[in-house]
Amino acid sequence: MFEKKENNQNCLASCELVPGKVEKGYTDQRLYINLTENKIENKPIDLQVKEIFTGGRGYGMWYLFQAVTPDTKWNDPENEIIFSTGPICGVTQYSGTGKTHVISLSPETGSANDNNVGGYFAPYLKFSGWDLLEIQGKAEKDVVIFIDGNKGKVTISESPERNIDTYHFIDKLTEIYADDEKDRKNISIVSSGRGADNTNLGILNISWFDTHRKKLRIKQAGRGGTGTVFRDKKIAAIVIKYQGVNANSNYMANPELVSKAGHRLTKEILGLDHLQNGMRETGTVNLLDHMQSHDCLPVHNYKFGSHTDAIKVENKVWHERVTQNQSGDSCWLGCVLRCSHGVDDFELSTGPLKGEKVLVDGPEYETAAGFAGNCGCFDPDLVLEANFYCDNYGMDTIGVSTTIAFLMECYENNILNKEITGGLELNFGNSAALLELIHQMATKEGFGKIAGLGIRQAKRILIEKYGADGNFLQDIGMECKGMEFSEYVTKESLAQQGGYGMANKGPQHDENWLIFMDQVNNQIPTFEDKAAAIRYFSLFRTWFSLVGLCKLPWNDIEPADNKKTYQGMQAAKVPEHVENYCWLFEGVTGKPVTPEELILQSERVHNLQRIFNVKMGFGTRKHDAIPYRAMGPVTAEEYESREERFDKQLKESVGYNPEGKTTEEKLEILRTYREDQYQKLCDAVYNRRGWSSDGVPTLETIKKLKIDFPEVVELVKKASNQ
Repeated sequence: MFEKKENNQNCLASCELVPGKVEKGYTDQRLYINLTENKIENKPIDLQVKEIFTGGRGYGMWYLFQAVTPDTKWNDPENEIIFSTGPICGVTQYSGTGKTHVISLSPETGSANDNNVGGYFAPYLKFSGWDLLEIQGKAEKDVVIFIDGNKGKVTISESPERNIDTYHFIDKLTEIYADDEKDRKNISIVSSGRGADNTNLGILNISWFDTHRKKLRIKQAGRGGTGTVFRDKKIAAIVIKYQGVNANSNYMANPELVSKAGHRLTKEILGLDHLQNGMRETGTVNLLDHMQSHDCLPVHNYKFGSHTDAIKVENKVWHERVTQNQSGDSCWLGCVLRCSHGVDDFELSTGPLKGEKVLVDGPEYETAAGFAGNCGCFDPDLVLEANFYCDNYGMDTIGVSTTIAFLMECYENNILNKEITGGLELNFGNSAALLELIHQMATKEGFGKIAGLGIRQAKRILIEKYGADGNFLQDIGMECKGMEFSEYVTKESLAQQGGYGMANKGPQHDENWLIFMDQVNNQIPTFEDKAAAIRYFSLFRTWFSLVGLCKLPWNDIEPADNKKTYQGMQAAKVPEHVENYCWLFEGVTGKPVTPEELILQSERVHNLQRIFNVKMGFGTRKHDAIPYRAMGPVTAEEYESREERFDKQLKESVGYNPEGKTTEEKLEILRTYREDQYQKLCDAVYNRRGWSSDGVPTLETIKKLKIDFPEVVELVKKASNQ
């Protein structure tokens, strides 16, 4: 039951503003807050920035690029955390249009990081009058930022609670800022938790009110430690309230064109989803069965691609655990894909909330694959408990599970022992030790102090303090650019290796997911095919983050005749859905756009982000290096588990006869070949993208893209001279 609570917080700053008016999907205004100075002000969005960078991640990258210097660290006051919308964000006639794009310097990578997350925050922000929220500086004490979108009033107040873990905190904030029970649906909250205070793996939770369950739900901005930046700035939460969303809150240029696209997609989802991926039934966790079948499911720190115990966490299991037919499973209004599932009344068995029955949001595929497969804990209850506490504490389930899997392998190789871990027996499959380590990470106690740093920094400690073999740790530590890999075994997909390694922010599948095209369907056999796919799909996926869209309605549902009408890479593009996006963009903004122009919009932002990496001291070929386990087998155990496959490759691809050779000899030959293949792929991708042989966009490329701003040109020239 809702109980209205008084707002007795000490107000540090308050400002009544005249926000922008939404017109054709844009307000052309940004809300700037400096927590050091307690400053709140409106700032315009430059029309050239709008024309070149479109919105969303494009806006965020540009304004962060302007705010920081090459010497800025993630925890410096000048680092910003930016929440941006996009012109299509908030449309209610098309599924998947509620995305918030969060941009900041990462504590894991030291460079620009982006996240694309559901919930109601971004639509409410735009309809309140701002295309983005830009936060700089640091508060002295934990603060809550409140945006009353209907009144144009913004306040910064001291937090009413010391315990800022998400699950109960957001309920208390809703009771403070909502006027009554009916007003709860008009509130969206950005929060995190103590885990973001104490690790580099902090996330943001963004909420919406599930009117069916009468409970708050959350989605996660999960990669790169964005929540750690949030908490370093002493932000306990951001609360926004907006009432009055309607079908034309975007004041669209051509609503009929938007409805045309929406009707076509909705018909497909309702008629075909149960025959295709079952997103309305279990969401992304349906992928577990496919990954297991094709030897792509990460098992025991990516050593293997399948396991006999995977049946314990197969899609059928989650169909039984997830509460079905919930209208509140849409993380924005009008989304009929409804993939934001939850498990109701799950009783916690550990931690500070032990014995409570809670709503677990999820699990997503990455969470289940990470904790069940990668850590070897094939237990649905373990997955749900780890899922809940990572969310509640504000920690990334991918980063946490991949880090723990790495540490488990270190333990099993006697690099770690109980003396170092404080008594934790970190064997694969030890669910109790895994959960205890999660709690230690969140509180920065025991071995959690090291685990909470993430793989790259943990490797350094194990080498420097405990004398571990650095080469072995480099091979098995599944991180690139400082970010942990998401949950796919890429040994047999060169394209996915490149998709991970050459991703701007680090090895996250939201930029490139090519494993099916490459490994399963063999649709991109040559280097040029792979390079073309890596270029196109990274750019198309970038486009969603410019305009406020979710990627899932693009290719997790397809027209019934898509694969009959189109073949190969063309089918993977889902041309009718690309046409939908052209209709959407024109319908909202009034600007006709071709599929090629959508790619051009993305190409500008993608190249700016690469140059941003260069600015921060990264962004070249050496930073695209990936651990060898992403390419091939590191240990004899791995090779021998797939010996027939690897021997065949040595014969047919390398021209080497493996008969009579030791496993170690075969490992060495295969490694030389696969590392060479990866470098050749880098060459092909850089060439296709218009980058130098060192992976830096050329002057010709940035001029063609019209991002040749003086500071950008200077960075490219400097990198070229080096």
